[in-house]
This record gives sequence, structure tokens and C-alpha cells, in this order.
Amino acid sequence: MFVESKEEELMRTVMYIRVSKQEQNTELQKEALDKYVLNSKYQIVGTYVDIISGSKSSRPELDRLMIDARDKKFEHVIFWKVDRLGRSTLHMLQVVEEWQKLGITFSITTLNIDTNTPMGKFVFGLLSQVAELERTLIIERTNLAIGSIQNKLKQGKGHKAKSGRVIHSLGRPKGSKDRRPRSKAGYYHRWYEEKNK
Repeated sequence: MFVESKEEELMRTVMYIRVSKQEQNTELQKEALDKYVLNSKYQIVGTYVDIISGSKSSRPELDRLMIDARDKKFEHVIFWKVDRLGRSTLHMLQVVEEWQKLGITFSITTLNIDTNTPMGKFVFGLLSQVAELERTLIIERTNLAIGSIQNKLKQGKGHKAKSGRVIHSLGRPKGSKDRRPRSKAGYYHRWYEEKNK
């Protein structure tokens, strides 16, 4: 009887494992995560394994994990180290912040951080504040750069873009020749917001 009630209380949990190259072994991380959840309050309901560089913000299994998170398929994520989630601080913070909004907690096993504990909740809140600060700084830097370019353009000077092309106006080129692919991130976000109204 006691075992049954314990099973009901287990949190639906997923593992996220990432290595950079095919020849690297994912089993080491899997074993460490299995050991972490042994005799714990977590019930593993899925495992997501990426074999891709952590510098890439779009990864097949991480993308699938985020979609499943929005569909409430689990309540908790565990991963081995911070750099398994990503090497870009901003991207990692964005992921963690979205989890927080969705009510999903996480554990980083090597740091012994579990956001279900008081200390873990403090870390969660701290990461959200860092993400907010990072966004503010990016906006400030972007506005400063745009202001500088606009001043150049007002003076009749062209601005040399990163591609090496000299531009004389800001914004996307107009007309039918503008066939560059658009980011779908905004579309997915709006779709998710509409779905959950």
C-alpha cells in the first residue's frame, strides 16, 4: 500500500544527454543520471540524446524536449552538467526561463542543484534575473549600434555590414527579390500562446 502511494507522488522526469561528436560515449552521462534518480522522487518517462555541438541553439532532441515541455509531458528535467544544456549563456538562460514559466523544475547532477529544494529555487530565481539583465544589455547594445549606423546614413556615408556589403538604408530589401528564409521562432511562440489561452 505504501509503495503504491509513493509511485503516485513520483515526478514525471526526463533526462537530457548531449555529446559533441559521434565517437563520444553517451553511456557515461546516462549511468550518472540513472544513479542520481535511483531511490529518488523522480520517475523517468523519457530520454533525449543529442550528438551535436553545444554552441548550436537549435538541436533536434532539445527542440523535441521543448515541444514536449509545452505539451506538459513531464515535470522535471535532469542533466549532467551545465555545458550539456548549452555553451551559450543566453540560450541556456532562455531555456531555463521557459521551463520556469511552464512550471518545470530541473536538476544539474554534478552541481547537486535541484530546483525543487529551497536553494535550487533561489538559483532558479537568480538565473531568471540574469536572463533579464542579459536581455536589457542586448537591447542597449543593439540600440546603440543602430543609432551609430543611422548617424552615418544621415551624413550620407554608407555603412559596411559584416558581409562586406555597403548599405545605405536600414531594414530588409523591398520587393520580390527578398526571398531569404524567415525565422519561425516567433510563429511557434504565437501558436503556443494561442493554443494555451
